[in-house]
Amino acid sequence: MGRTKKVKMAGRFGARYGLRIRRMIVKIEELQRQKYVCRRCGKKAVKRVGTGIWECKACGYKFAGGCYVPSTAMKILEQITR
Repeated sequence: MGRTKKVKMAGRFGARYGLRIRRMIVKIEELQRQKYVCRRCGKKAVKRVGTGIWECKACGYKFAGGCYVPSTAMKILEQITR
């Protein structure tokens, strides 16, 4: 399993789809799996529950947001496409 150095999590796709696309997938998945700051309590405990559904594990606040990140700002979308 030491052959996923370039594409990390996207190594599950093997040699399919091309390196550029697999690198984009890694960026997107890293953004969607990290914890974010809660709007209500301010703790870094917001995780993605489903597509566009986000929940704070600390206070239980559940809200709708972006598909990959809780807020869809242009700066965040630019990070994905770089």
